[in-house]
Amino acid sequence: MSAALTAAADLRRLVGRDLRRELRTPDSLMVNLALPVIIMVLFVYVFGGAITTGSSGLDYIDFVVPAVLLMSGGYGAALTAVTIADDLTGGMIDRFRTLPISGWVVPAGHVVASLVRNVVASAIALAAAVALGFRPTASLAEWALVLALVTAYILAMSSLAVIWGLAVRSTQAAGAFSFVVLFLPYLSDGVVPAETMPPVLRDFATHQPITSVVDTLRALLLDQPMGSSAAVAAAWLGGAVVVSIPIAAVMFRRRTAR
Repeated sequence: MSAALTAAADLRRLVGRDLRRELRTPDSLMVNLALPVIIMVLFVYVFGGAITTGSSGLDYIDFVVPAVLLMSGGYGAALTAVTIADDLTGGMIDRFRTLPISGWVVPAGHVVASLVRNVVASAIALAAAVALGFRPTASLAEWALVLALVTAYILAMSSLAVIWGLAVRSTQAAGAFSFVVLFLPYLSDGVVPAETMPPVLRDFATHQPITSVVDTLRALLLDQPMGSSAAVAAAWLGGAVVVSIPIAAVMFRRRTAR
């Protein structure tokens, strides 16, 4: 019990460290706060008038909001790769090794801090959408499921980002993961209907994980048919977390043992 309480206290301190580091870099903080609003305005006012939503029959703002929520939270979650790579290459891990803390607490601290930051980023994107005319019809229970799904997505992306950050040797290479995560929603049913894509892209967009998450969010927020998308989304996100956490633990142990 004493060891568990000590580890929990260490985790709290490391999460606080990551969040304070964010507050002490104003340029990064401004990007994280402004990016969700910029993305939302861009899609609604620049692309919205030129894109139809196909058989869904939704207004474009209603169609695209779930994808923008994932973009806003996922991009920041992917930057977890940069923060852990910075610790590894900047000597901070060597300082941690001189302290009586469990090794797993360090990557866990990055993931928990990412959850806090990027749930807030997704909330900012949602507030911007409401200001631009988005009118969800979700009940209180459905809002709770929306929060759980967005949190699970951010957790999955943060866990995968830790693996990427441990695998590369520089913060520049670690930053490449954020572009992959930001780009994936474009190749889904989130930004444009998958039915409008060429056959090869349509098949990829229909079966990739982001589409099931987007479809589930759309169903919860707008009272749309859900089908099997919720089960598929839960399987993808749960699988990503369950697989990535032990892999990240092993990689961190091996990387810091050198």
